[in-house]
Order: sequence, then C-alpha cells, then structure tokens
Amino acid sequence: MKRVCLTAVMAFAGAGATITGALADGRLEARYRMSLGGLELGKAALMVEVDDRSYIASGSGRLTGVVQAVSPGKGTAGARGSVERGALAPRSFAMEAVSDKKSEAIRLVMNGSAVTDMRVEPPVFPSPDRVPIADKDKKGVFDPMTAALIMVPGGADPLSPKACERVLSIFDGRQRYDLALSYERTENVKAEKGYAGPAVVCRVAYRPVAGHKPDRTAVKYMMRNKDIYVWLAPVAGTRMLVPFRASVSTAIGIAELQAEAFETEPVVSKRAAPAKAGVQ
Repeated sequence: MKRVCLTAVMAFAGAGATITGALADGRLEARYRMSLGGLELGKAALMVEVDDRSYIASGSGRLTGVVQAVSPGKGTAGARGSVERGALAPRSFAMEAVSDKKSEAIRLVMNGSAVTDMRVEPPVFPSPDRVPIADKDKKGVFDPMTAALIMVPGGADPLSPKACERVLSIFDGRQRYDLALSYERTENVKAEKGYAGPAVVCRVAYRPVAGHKPDRTAVKYMMRNKDIYVWLAPVAGTRMLVPFRASVSTAIGIAELQAEAFETEPVVSKRAAPAKAGVQ
C-alpha cells in the first residue's frame, strides 16, 4: 500500500527537474493533499512553466500521516520537452523514489514521441505472467508527467469538452498503458490559495497494453473501474490544463488528490536562480 500511495503522489504531482529562470507564457505552482477514505496519506508539490517553444515541470512528493509513521516514503520526478504545433513533444523524464527502504529510479530519453534510451533500476526481468514490452510499445507515447499536462489545440476555449476528448498513450519505463479520457461535466473549484473558477471534469478509463500482469487482481479491478476522474484547471496565459483534483475508487475507499494551493500567472519574470518545487 505504501508503494502504491507514493507512486500515485508522484504520478500526479510529477517532477524533480530544476526549472531554469527563462521567460514563460504561463507558470503554475501547486500543492496537493492525497487521501484515502478521508485519511491523509501524502503531500505533493508541482511547478510548471510553459511557453510557445518549450515546457518544464518540477515537483516532489512524500507520504505523511499513518503511512509515514509505519515507513517513510518520498520521491521526485520530472519532465521537459518542446512545444510543436501546439502539442507537447517530450524529450526527457526522470523519477526517483524511496519507500520501505527500497529505492527506484527511471530515466527516459525521448525524441518527441518515442523512447530512444532508458534506464530502470531495479530492472524489470522477463516473467511468464507479464506481457512483454516490445519496441513498438515505446513509440508514439508520452512519459507519465507530460501526459498530465493537457494542451488543448485550436482557438476554442480550453475549458471545453475537447479537453477530455483524447487517449493518452503512456510509457513509464515499466509499463505501457492508455488512459482514455471522456467529458463528464464542468464545475467550479476553489483552492485554499490561488485559483477559483471552472474546471473540466474528465472520466478516465485505464487500458493496460504491455508490461503488466493480466491475472493480477489490481489490474483487473482498474480495467473495470468506472469511477476514475480528473479535474483539469488552466495554467494562466496558456492553452494548458493541469490536474486540480483526481479521484479513484478503490476496494477500501476513494483515493483522492486535491489541490490546496493552485497559483498561476500568465507571465514569469526572469529569475536570478533556478527554482525547485518542494513539499511543505
């Protein structure tokens, strides 16, 4: 459970790469609380900068509360890439996590849509009950951090049903899977600090492709799960939407990621020193 919780924190909070002090069209700093059945399990922080040529994200996550008391866990991950024709083209992804005194690290080098080099520690060994990952599974994909940054093309309102009309093909170094988004509704959200306004709510369907074990109970449960949702809110000055909230129905309650702070501005001034998002 501790490993699952930390993975969930990092999947949504993303990022550990240092953000440079370049000008950007939009900037976001957010802090999240993760809970299960109303019980706090973790904290996460996220920073995103994006302009018409590039994007970069930075953040961190750690377990808290009862889970942390049993065994502490923390992690960082990060992604950066270019913006090409209004779409994100990933160039690199990195993730490190420590939980139960075990460490994990993943590095992906990408050319915009395919993985060209990778390192995974500990490595994934072939297993008869695991769907093997082929070269084709590393093409036409996003890393998990970039996949959470939704760019809405065209001139229409980014906060429209079009934000949810997509299938995200993701490779995280260990597994290849799709997340199929569909529009559910639009509703107002409010952070304790920062953003208050509309968010697009998307239903999410999990579709494993490779690297998973089909007979595992958790995999079967997630494939059947009809109660996975993400609330997308805008990064000011851009056509990018970022998770404000996410919820997943589990066998022991609702797992939820909720923004406590969601501060965004349309222009970022040049800074003298790099910044890195951190959990408070």
